[in-house]
Amino acid sequence: MAKKGNRIQVILECTEHKASGMPGMSRYITTKNKKNTTERLELKKYNPILKKMTLHKEIK
Repeated sequence: MAKKGNRIQVILECTEHKASGMPGMSRYITTKNKKNTTERLELKKYNPILKKMTLHKEIK
């Protein structure tokens, strides 16, 4: 039997890479509790193309 919870899967995309116009993209997949965190998620994650920590925002 599957769990019925409030956790949903979200995709985080790099904002700096998107603005730079360079080819490729940096995306991460994570989960969040939609009941506790109703707004979009923003986390600092590592971008391997830019080789530094950048702000990643939830898309969709």
